[in-house]
Amino acid sequence: MKLFKLISNFLLIVITIAMIFSCEKQQPPQQMSISRKLFGTTLDGTTTYLFTLKNKNGMEVHITNYGGIIVSLKVPDKDGNLGDVVLGYANLAGYLKQSPYFGAIIGRYANRIAKGEFTLDGTTYQLATNNGENHLHGGLKGFDKVVWEAEQVQDDTSVGLSLAYFSLDGEEGYPGNLKVDVVYRLTNENELQIDYSATTDQTTIANLTNHSYFNLGGSETPDILDHELMINADQFTPIDAGLIPTGELRNVESTSFDFTELMPIGARINDDDQQLEFGKGYDHNWVLRNYDGSLNFAAQLYEPKTGRMLEIFTTQPGIQFYSGNFLDGSIIGKNGDVYNFRSGLCLEPHHFPDSPNNPYFPSVMLEPDETYSERSVYRFSLKDE
Repeated sequence: MKLFKLISNFLLIVITIAMIFSCEKQQPPQQMSISRKLFGTTLDGTTTYLFTLKNKNGMEVHITNYGGIIVSLKVPDKDGNLGDVVLGYANLAGYLKQSPYFGAIIGRYANRIAKGEFTLDGTTYQLATNNGENHLHGGLKGFDKVVWEAEQVQDDTSVGLSLAYFSLDGEEGYPGNLKVDVVYRLTNENELQIDYSATTDQTTIANLTNHSYFNLGGSETPDILDHELMINADQFTPIDAGLIPTGELRNVESTSFDFTELMPIGARINDDDQQLEFGKGYDHNWVLRNYDGSLNFAAQLYEPKTGRMLEIFTTQPGIQFYSGNFLDGSIIGKNGDVYNFRSGLCLEPHHFPDSPNNPYFPSVMLEPDETYSERSVYRFSLKDE
């Protein structure tokens, strides 16, 4: 009788343990959520916030309304471990002190405008020159350095953050009052969607993007040279020594700029090529195939060790690939990470650099009766081996 009782108790324990493990394995998926906390105070005393977006798979995106910056983006690797795949700081103080546009919304004009000048309807406008003699990423105080009005949004398929900013006529030299809205959405398909829209009361120019620095290997991966990249483009726009496009559309075939198939970034980055010399590596715009203003595949990025893959889709005509050539170890980021040479890369969907001065490039002009509207989608997954 005692033996029977012992066996019964033993079996009960085994069944209980099995049920516990079964419940752990069959836990329901996480719920989508969005939360807010204080992030820091700007020099003029404005309070900023950090918003955390989570989908049912556990993917997380942390965004601050200072500059619309993507502070952190955590996605799973092939072993199911979450890792932060963007460079940046853990607090506002870092962004205020020194930031090469980490994760920020860029505007009014992404990339460069030669000598900071352009002409609209016979009037020449002089912008701030903050990159040698040229204008870069909106000027001395572009959209990356302003505090945006923020509103949390959520529906059945996504959680998001809606950001709004009113750029006054004459700001950084640009004409027209510009009302700008940017909406980030995180979906349950592990997509981060960014929608940009703007209206003006005067003819002006507009060209917005996001300037995240990616390293799909996370902080354990010292550089991005082993990342494999494909860009959906047969041409790129060559630059001069000042990194301004010459106006030429050059074929990538048989050049160091051919990423029509997945290619390790480090494979040709040190080639004897004047374009690579000018950019100190890759810092160029690619002309995307089949551009018609609809959402189009732009690029694919793959990191072999973690298996993480990023696909980018956009309505824009070009994408800037920058291989982190000006990172030099002087920046200490999140978790004490040192951002050395080429420790992150940028893939920025946008209109071509210096388009206002190149009539053959797709137009960036925005009229008062029009709405600027662009979308970019960043889809994260694991590559099938």
